[in-house]
Amino acid sequence: MAETVLCGANHYDRKYYFNNDEFSILPQRIKDELQIMCVTFTETCGGIMTLAFDEDGSLKITTEADEMDAEYDDINAGLEVKKLREDKRELFESLEMFYKVFSGGKF
Repeated sequence: MAETVLCGANHYDRKYYFNNDEFSILPQRIKDELQIMCVTFTETCGGIMTLAFDEDGSLKITTEADEMDAEYDDINAGLEVKKLREDKRELFESLEMFYKVFSGGKF
């Protein structure tokens, strides 16, 4: 299953990634909101967070952690993802529509 990564943050490397090659035409305010959301999540929960579109154009949020990361809490991360899905529902629906309209992200 091919996925197209939109963005992600890595607590271990203290880095944020945005796929500017495929999503450069998104408004800057959306890019900023995604960055704040991802970085805040990894600062709160630790680990790595990724937002990606699946083959059907659905936005998937994944989180993971290094095996040796004793501070990462799967349950807390899951609750935070659920809260993000509720709080950012409109943003995520708009991003999915945007992705589908623009041929699966291939501009």
